[in-house]
Amino acid sequence: MKQGVKKVVLAYSGGLDTSVILKWLQETYRCEVVTFTADLGQGEELEPARAKAQMLGIKPENIFIDDLREEFVRDFVFPMFRANTLYEGTYLLGTSIARPLIAKRQVEIANQVGADAVSHGATGKGNDQVRFELGYYALKPDVTVIAPWREWDLNSRTALLEFAEKHQIPIAKDKRGEAPYSTDANLLHISYEGKALEDPWVEPDEDMFTRSVAPEKAPDEAEYVEIEFEKGDAVAVNGQRLSPAALLTELNRLGGKHGIGRLDLVENRFVGMKSRGVYETPGGTLLNVAHRGMESITLDRESMHLKDEVMPRYAKLIYNGFWFSPEREALQALIDKTQERVNGMVRLKLFKGSARVVGRKSPNSLYRLDYVTFEADSVYNQKDAEGFIKLNALRLRLGTIAKGM
Repeated sequence: MKQGVKKVVLAYSGGLDTSVILKWLQETYRCEVVTFTADLGQGEELEPARAKAQMLGIKPENIFIDDLREEFVRDFVFPMFRANTLYEGTYLLGTSIARPLIAKRQVEIANQVGADAVSHGATGKGNDQVRFELGYYALKPDVTVIAPWREWDLNSRTALLEFAEKHQIPIAKDKRGEAPYSTDANLLHISYEGKALEDPWVEPDEDMFTRSVAPEKAPDEAEYVEIEFEKGDAVAVNGQRLSPAALLTELNRLGGKHGIGRLDLVENRFVGMKSRGVYETPGGTLLNVAHRGMESITLDRESMHLKDEVMPRYAKLIYNGFWFSPEREALQALIDKTQERVNGMVRLKLFKGSARVVGRKSPNSLYRLDYVTFEADSVYNQKDAEGFIKLNALRLRLGTIAKGM
């Protein structure tokens, strides 16, 4: 038995791992446990988590189940998408961006109930332990963090099952064998890792996917979707204004229907190893493509290029768990400044796994037909280009002369 902790807030899903953790905390620390379950749009019924927590001895007033879907999309997903954020060029950061919100709410609950500790179910091999704990420490510097996977000796699925059976913790039937995948889901994405996917040469089974049809089985007829933006955030789909969560839900439906948003990725974890993950992000993929299309006519060249330069740094900060860092907030201020005139409409064409921009318009458009036309114009003197080119070529010419060529 360990001492020093009186009350702990546990990020609790109701699944096998966190149910074992709940009981382990009670036994090991002899402390009061408060459970927190976040509804981030994972598509699962969350009330069973309440019943399971009560069955394990948690007082009703110590069980928190919070609907955070709107806050998740409005305050975390949308700010990230203003930057067109991609980690290592492809990953839309669906798991990474959820962790700071969970950490934030855990700390809020800890302050509310007078808890002196927080706990999570992330393993010692992954990124999530870093993301959770950097969030905890940023928001509550003196908090005690309990990471069971770094403390206990339950180092296998078999050991977890044995512990659960010993303490009469209900186990879902499909958890009694080796689960084929480890998944994480929220309104932005669902991820699959481990087991059958650990060999990066092996193609995932089609029946694994839950949010999208196979592109080759998608409708044979293309579908058009129009997305409206205000200051860089999507506000309407096909003329219907929607809340952030409702909008992303609708884009998920449209993208999934056409087999859009699948990604098979070997990524570099913050802790140093490579891991293979498969992701479904249908709505996020549409949002990312449409946002870039909107910026193409509303951002000037250097603002756009500057955003593209800082985006990998911004993506790395989110992936590594530094959402609450001063440098991420500074980059966010820069990004948000560029979005003041990113208003208008983008039309996408969805067809068998692809989403293409086929139209864009904006009241703040910088696109000028009178300048770019191939027909006669009265606003652009083509002779001006000669001096422009010669000035830019000057250093190249001097360099060649200096080489004696």
